[in-house]
Amino acid sequence: MGNSTNSIEALLEEGKVLRIKPEGYSMYPMFVPGRDEAVIKGIKAGSARRGDVVLYRRKNGILVLHRLHHREKDGLYMLGDNQVKTEGPLKEGQVIGVLTGFIRNGKYISTNNILYKILSGIWLFMCPVRRPFQLAAAWIKKKRRNI
Repeated sequence: MGNSTNSIEALLEEGKVLRIKPEGYSMYPMFVPGRDEAVIKGIKAGSARRGDVVLYRRKNGILVLHRLHHREKDGLYMLGDNQVKTEGPLKEGQVIGVLTGFIRNGKYISTNNILYKILSGIWLFMCPVRRPFQLAAAWIKKKRRNI
């Protein structure tokens, strides 16, 4: 993905706003593969804030869209909304974009939307209990199917 990574970085540096379809389930339930699109703009190194969903490049070249969990002296720590373990430390320069909104069922929802901000804050705050919450939700869903 080397060339496409460089192309995406160049577009973001030029001030372009990109719409991408996230793959995988690391950001579920925020993004459902094949349904939702992320709207990303470029970001200056060092300006991402806790809770921002950022696009970053891993050292192996893979682009990832995860939430900034926290910042320490050694770097940034990221966490997918459907994950329980942080990834890091990452360097500020690895972050190349920030989510400004998303498109769900044809409707644009801004990250400035108050409901989005509240739900994102709650989900980030719930990190320590995410796994038990996910297991309980899966158990309830399974029980409902068996009724």
